[in-house]
Amino acid sequence: MNGYYSNLIEGHNTHPVDVERALRRDYAADPAKRALQLEALAHLEVQELIDRRLEAEPALDPTAPAFLEWIHGEFYHRMPAEFRGLAAPDGTRIEVEPGRLRDRQVAIQDHLPPEPEELRTFLERFQQEYSPDRLGGAAQRVVAAAAAHHRLSWIHPFLDGNGRVCRLFTHAYLSRCGVDGHGLWTMSRGLGRNRSAYFAALNAADSPRQGDLDGRGNMSNARLVAFCRFFLETATDQIDFMAGLLELAGLEARLGGYVERLVSRRELRREAGRLLLDVLARGEVQRGEAARITGTGERVGRSIVSELVARGLLQSSTPKGPLCLGFPAETVPYFFPKLYPAEVEMASEELVRRHPAGPRRGPAR
Repeated sequence: MNGYYSNLIEGHNTHPVDVERALRRDYAADPAKRALQLEALAHLEVQELIDRRLEAEPALDPTAPAFLEWIHGEFYHRMPAEFRGLAAPDGTRIEVEPGRLRDRQVAIQDHLPPEPEELRTFLERFQQEYSPDRLGGAAQRVVAAAAAHHRLSWIHPFLDGNGRVCRLFTHAYLSRCGVDGHGLWTMSRGLGRNRSAYFAALNAADSPRQGDLDGRGNMSNARLVAFCRFFLETATDQIDFMAGLLELAGLEARLGGYVERLVSRRELRREAGRLLLDVLARGEVQRGEAARITGTGERVGRSIVSELVARGLLQSSTPKGPLCLGFPAETVPYFFPKLYPAEVEMASEELVRRHPAGPRRGPAR
């Protein structure tokens, strides 16, 4: 979800089902679609690398220039060739070097970021001001996350990819400060669903100081405060949305409704629903319990497990390990309505109708 919305903000719409296929190295034949899959996969892989680094290095400073260059480098090393360049004003192609600060001046609409030779100074100042290690409690760090998001965007340290790097940085910053919700909510979804307001707030915060009462620096303090308010209200909205979406009783009802839909189309045994609801309630179950839970014999119980694993509705870390619930992308409209835009949910529903999980193991009843 985080990768989908972050790329959508940049105008790259990659269906979550295609992203899930890319995770299985199942790429589209169409070159343009394949490039979008690879871009989405790059985002997911770098986010996972960030999470691993934060786990291995609890004191990691996400505002360190070396860390920002590392994010950009890891991201662009994974980018398809189609997206590793941009057009110069004279029409020639400029290749983007992974992890390298820009070596030329650029213009982003009306904003002129710092000159290339000034980038190191600005990034060092950025770390001095926003490093979590110099801030007090969680409240200060949350506000700093919002302000740092804009300031890094304003510095525009790289030739291309600054938006994705900025949002990956924000993911790292919130994680480092312990306010990321362990992946249960994401800033990118809120920013992506309010794309025009997000860009307007970013652009407004680029404004110079508006009179003697508008802060003490060269830039408008009032506009930065407005961006921080927008950022924090967006975060709160996403937390509230996901908290309601993950409410256990509601999820149980939606899961039951999804199973009934498959049963009515004779694509799943009704007994499979008992197993899914039991796994939902308990977190995980042993494979040997399937027959007892479903009220069937051993052979049918194993067949039900195989069917649910093939569909991605059950998962296991090993072929004989315990089973836990899976959430394949095509089930999103049923399990988590409104998580993605309506057109994505409609396309996912069509994929479910066509039964993309492959041939069933055993007859449907």
